[in-house]
Amino acid sequence: MKPNVKLGPTLKRIWSTLIGFYPVMLPVTLACILFSAAVSAVPSLFMERIISVIEQAYPSRDWAGAAGRIFGVVAVMAALYVVSLVSVFLWNRLMAIITQGTLKKLRCNMFDCMQDLPIRYFDTNSHGDIMSFYTNDIDTLRQLVSQSLPNLLNSGIIVVTNFAIMLWFSVPLTLVVLAGVAIMIAITRKVGGGSARYFRRTQKSVARLEGFVEELMEGQKVVKVFNHETETKKDFVRANDQLFDDSRAANRYANTLMPILNNMGHIIYAACAVVGGIMLVLNAPNPCISGKAIAISIVVPFLNMTRQFAGSISQVSQQVNPIVMGMAGAQRVFDLMDQQPETDEGTVTLVNVKEQADGSLLECPERTNVWAWKVPQADGSCTYTRLTGDVRFRDVDFGYVPGKTVLHDITLFAEPGQKVAFVGATGAGKTTITNLINRFYDISDGQILYDGIDVMDIRKADLRRSLGIVLQDTNLFTGTVMENIRYGNLDACDEECVAAARLAGAHDFITRLPDGYNTMLTGNGANLSQGQRQLLAIARCAVADPPVMILDEATSSIDTRTEAIVQRGMDALMTGRTVFVIAHRLSTVQNSDVIMVLEHGVIIERGSHEKLIAERGKYYQLYTGAFELE
Repeated sequence: MKPNVKLGPTLKRIWSTLIGFYPVMLPVTLACILFSAAVSAVPSLFMERIISVIEQAYPSRDWAGAAGRIFGVVAVMAALYVVSLVSVFLWNRLMAIITQGTLKKLRCNMFDCMQDLPIRYFDTNSHGDIMSFYTNDIDTLRQLVSQSLPNLLNSGIIVVTNFAIMLWFSVPLTLVVLAGVAIMIAITRKVGGGSARYFRRTQKSVARLEGFVEELMEGQKVVKVFNHETETKKDFVRANDQLFDDSRAANRYANTLMPILNNMGHIIYAACAVVGGIMLVLNAPNPCISGKAIAISIVVPFLNMTRQFAGSISQVSQQVNPIVMGMAGAQRVFDLMDQQPETDEGTVTLVNVKEQADGSLLECPERTNVWAWKVPQADGSCTYTRLTGDVRFRDVDFGYVPGKTVLHDITLFAEPGQKVAFVGATGAGKTTITNLINRFYDISDGQILYDGIDVMDIRKADLRRSLGIVLQDTNLFTGTVMENIRYGNLDACDEECVAAARLAGAHDFITRLPDGYNTMLTGNGANLSQGQRQLLAIARCAVADPPVMILDEATSSIDTRTEAIVQRGMDALMTGRTVFVIAHRLSTVQNSDVIMVLEHGVIIERGSHEKLIAERGKYYQLYTGAFELE
């Protein structure tokens, strides 16, 4: 399995993101890291100076003068350590601010980008996998920014500084260290490469497991109805075992690497001690200091630097796996942010208007319940077309996947105030047609006109603001009943929300709740029945007061008695509005102005209930079959 994380571009993207968020604070933090790392690498210079002073004082026994010089060296070293301590303190404080601030902004950016994605993205990606962006991937990015990269930079500076000092002290001893480092790098590439590969697999396994758990939580009732608990446990165990195997392999490599590197450090230290001892015995000349033999003041500090150098190399190697994991998480986050957003080239907007005495329309800021399409013209002026709810399909073809058409040559019209119903078997294309009206998906061919304007020319937000939709699957959000109703129109007052609930037939059951309209709903309204949740969805649509309504199996979860109550409210709600109804229960579409019968994405029959019954076609078969079933 070849690496699929683009380390270079991803690291560059992380840097540009950090410097973009914190253009001043980040350079200050880096300066603090550089200074503290450099100070950590220079004690050997002071040790060399102190030993040299002692060597020089030994023949003359001038210990008082030596003590003064040593005190001066120690004072300088102490001052550097104090400044370094301040630098470390600033580094940790600033890094915490940068890390948490960056994650906060990235989460906001991710959420903003996610809101702009088309419905197709959520239809083709596991919801648990999407949630993993905000949990697992962000957490690996946190570790990367707050720990791995700073530690890598700190250790890297120590390595470079130590290497420069070691070269200055003794080239032969430095060559011994380099030979050992070459072996350490080879081991790191061999073992670390396998670890990185499995850490990337671990990221994907975590996302799959979270997706599986999220799916099972939503379908828990179905699992219990069909007694599939045992099979579900087996499926979970398989997914969990895959995560365990990938994590175990990754950590096996990682846990093998560090002991090897630590022991290699000890071997390098011993080799330098042996070579240094031999050079001292032989009084070998020091190539770096002409005319002088190598001295104890060089060998002793060099051995300390060797230990620090090898330890820093181990620290650098130790950051490989967290960095690869962080890069994998960062790349997934950036991939989400780079997803192609929902395109919107519309220029026509929806505005409030007042009708003048001469019949012309005048745009106004206040809500008048009179709406118009504001159409910009080539000369910079605008014309206004009153929103009436006239919807027309002309020779429309559509397919979710290129090359697989599910709607063929759909031509239909809904005049203002008409109620148009779609019936047909599951998969015939009923819901697909309504998804095209609000542009959840764009058509492959043909044209959809709304009040004579191509919907492709209407800005999506304004188009959807003119449509009210009640879906078969009701989604209620954590909040009060009143807040869930007001979701349809955030500017609605309490009285308008109550009126909408009365219209939908939801007021009676809401008043019987423990806190009435202030009752808190959680878990998608788990404390309500399916029918009650559907009534709230209808009330939410009613408070939006849209000129066009789409009812997709809106009463499918309501019993016959409740349906009669809701139907009366919906009839009042639908008065004067263009309404598209999708229903399997044919009793709900009998009073429609036009009924469209679909089969395999083609309209095979159209007409009123009486006309289609008289024709004794597909609708007649569906209708009589339904009553026979009843």
